[in-house]
Amino acid sequence: MSVLTKIILQRLGLGLLTLFVVSVIIAFVVELLPGDITQAILGQSATPETVAAFRAEIGLDRPAPIRYLEWLQGILTGELGHSLANKREISDFFGARLSNTLFLGGVAAAISIPLALLLGVLAALYRDSIYDRVVNLTTLTSISFPEFFVAYILILFLSVNFGIFPGISNVSKDLDFVDKLFRTILPALTLTLVVVAHMLRMTRAAIINLLASPYIEMAVLKGTRPMRVILYHALPNAWGPIVNVIALNLAYLVVGVVVVEVVFVYPGVGQLLVDSVSKRDLPVVQICAITFAAVYILLNLLADIVSIISNPRLMHPR
Repeated sequence: MSVLTKIILQRLGLGLLTLFVVSVIIAFVVELLPGDITQAILGQSATPETVAAFRAEIGLDRPAPIRYLEWLQGILTGELGHSLANKREISDFFGARLSNTLFLGGVAAAISIPLALLLGVLAALYRDSIYDRVVNLTTLTSISFPEFFVAYILILFLSVNFGIFPGISNVSKDLDFVDKLFRTILPALTLTLVVVAHMLRMTRAAIINLLASPYIEMAVLKGTRPMRVILYHALPNAWGPIVNVIALNLAYLVVGVVVVEVVFVYPGVGQLLVDSVSKRDLPVVQICAITFAAVYILLNLLADIVSIISNPRLMHPR
């Protein structure tokens, strides 16, 4: 077994252990949610006997550890369970919601990653110039505002004032790709403005840190053009920290879409999570939360693997 394979298996095992711990925490926190779904469905006029019978019907009369073990067994076997609010199987509607969230995250990533790399490379090339200062000021400003504020500003200018994009992203499976992309642009731009600053600044810092290396100085002394020095000598050796910050921001694009989806009424997992919390629909809340956790852990695992591949010295501990 190669060193790289061993490291990957260790990371996978640690990721699965982390996911199990997270699932326990999620189940515990979900039990602490205020309110009772039986009272919400039956109404305040329901008698205690009716409430008790309904709780027994939907399985809430059993102890929480037993319900958690049954839920975990269902997850491992691919059975997501039933929604307590509408009695539908969660798998009937969760797949479409997850697909919408991944589509939104993919569009935002397709815009933000190339843009951040391009602006970061140019900022490193023209460091301490007016361009560099303007980019740094703009990015610091964008990450200082919360997502909902950026979203409302975009809605005000691009939807209300100029009418370029719709203010509500009511996508559905019946839309073709172009229409779905058009209705997703505003939330994707919101996410892009929030995450591009971190990737840009890390790209700039990683490249500038390498420009003082001896092999970079040798390339400069040989008369190599500055752009070629950055693209062919500095950037390949800066991939480790850049990939890490990209993976963290990709995780945010999927995990941090809750606020953006609520603002734009986007039918994704984030909107489903908020609706389910308000309804006290515990199984759906657990599925949404564990999905976010799994995506976050998977992308961090991918970042570790890419960092190790890009820097083989990490395979051999000192």
